[in-house]
Formats: sequence, C-alpha cells, structure tokens
Amino acid sequence: MKKDLLTLKDLTKEEILSLIDLATQIKKNPEKYSSAMEQKTLAMIFEKPSLRTRVSFETGMTKMGGHAIFLSKNDIQLGRGETISDTARVTSRYVDIIMARVFEYSDLEELAENATVPVINGLSNFNHPCQILSDLLTIKEKRGTIEGLKLAFFGDCNTNTAHSWLLVAPKIGMEVRCAFPKGYGPDNGVVREAEGHCILTQNPSEAAEGADIVYTDTWMSLHIPEEERFKRFEALRPYQVTPDLMSLAKPNALFMHCLPCHRGEEMTAEVVDGPQSVVIDEAENRMWMQNAIMLRLMGRA
Repeated sequence: MKKDLLTLKDLTKEEILSLIDLATQIKKNPEKYSSAMEQKTLAMIFEKPSLRTRVSFETGMTKMGGHAIFLSKNDIQLGRGETISDTARVTSRYVDIIMARVFEYSDLEELAENATVPVINGLSNFNHPCQILSDLLTIKEKRGTIEGLKLAFFGDCNTNTAHSWLLVAPKIGMEVRCAFPKGYGPDNGVVREAEGHCILTQNPSEAAEGADIVYTDTWMSLHIPEEERFKRFEALRPYQVTPDLMSLAKPNALFMHCLPCHRGEEMTAEVVDGPQSVVIDEAENRMWMQNAIMLRLMGRA
C-alpha cells in the first residue's frame, strides 16, 4: 500500500526521529545517495509560487539522480478545467511521486486518494508538514534534541505553520505557546489535538518567558486583500518579535521563521539578522529533509 505525507498526524514519534536521522545522513554524505532516485521523476504541482519549495525539491531530486517537472497553475487545470481525480490518475501514469503546493487541504486529500504514487503536501492552507520536519532537523542540529522543548509562536496563529507545530507537539513532548490577538487563534480542532502540549495567550511576554525556540510567520500572506493589510498590521503589531521579546526567552533560544519574512512587520531586522537566528539553516534543511521524505515514501531508504 502506498504511503503519502499529508499531515504530521500520520507520523509516529519513531518515524519523525527516523526521518531526522536519514536527513542528517544525506546531508553529511550526499554522494552516497547520488543515484538513489535514478530514472525516477517527481511532479511538482504549484497553485501557489514559492522559492524554497520549488528549488529545494527540484535540486534535491537532481542531487539524488532523479528528475523533477514543474507544473504551475497555468500548465495544468487542477480542479478547474479537469477534475482533481483525473489529474491524479493521469499524472500517476507518468511519474513516480507527486508534490503539491495548494490553497485547499481538501484538494490534497482528493489528489492522494486518487493517485497511485506517493503524494507529498508541499503546503496547504491548513498545514505545512515539510517545513516543520525541516525545522525539527534544524533544532536537532543546534540543540541535540527535539524533545521536551518550549516553542513560542507569535502573531497570526491560524496558519499552516502554527497548526503543524501544534499537531507535532504531542508526538515529541514539546510545549507550544501561541501568543496572538483575538480573532487570530489556531483552529479549535487542532488545539484539541494538542491538548496538554499547548498554551494559548494574548500576552507575548508570557509566551516568550523561558522559551527554547521563538517562531513567527508572515502576517501578510499572498491571499490577504490589500484593504485588510492595515487592519491586520494594527492588530498584530504588539506581537512583533523584537530584541526585548527575545531577551525573555532562554539565552541560547533559537529564532526561527519559515520565510519569506518582512522586516519591520512580524519581527525586526535585528532579530532575523541577529546571532540567534537560524532562518537560513532552516531554508537549506528543507532540501535534505524532503530528500529523506521522498526516499522513505518510495521505499528507497
């Protein structure tokens, strides 16, 4: 039976640790895996553009001897001129694995249900498993463990990254503190999944106190209408990550952001460009972790 990666709920703690270990091995010795995907093709479906997702998947596949095909919304008619089920069945006849970066998580579920090859969630409105697995790889590199840590998430917590942290927290024994203004909290169902590992607060200082990891995401996603941007900025401004907020976390706390970031909005330039920031390491690790994911889903490692 084929395996997909749509949500971190599908992974056990052991599987997460195993993926981190495999990604670490690939990163240390990429030559060992240089033909692991020989004669294999990855289809990359993009409803939403992305620097990191495209380049990391495409380069990663190339480094393993495989091939990747970029399919933008202008190249295919996903769910519009052609049904998602037809797209899944036809594409499965051509390629060995599919990655899709879409607006609606339900489209990913339908794609995976009808595809006969593994499907990877490259991002959806609901969650972003590849990003958080790559972040866990980065945390393990910097701290030596991913277990028992406190992560503080600031700003808009009704996002795919915040949801993914909440979904993974119970699996690895992490505490996720979400600091947000009213109306910007995480999905209630996700909060229930994270029960016992989740703190919700409107107080940024409370969330930051003693945190091992300080995390934020952009306040202005591509889909936010122009007329809403000022309203969002005013509501979220008290949750900007500043040097003062970072000073409340542990002295060796990591600052993380999935990128792209907007200096002067969700965090200051001093923070994202400062010594505690690991955002570029995170971005690089997308490739190594995604290589590990593809190898595992295809049973090649």
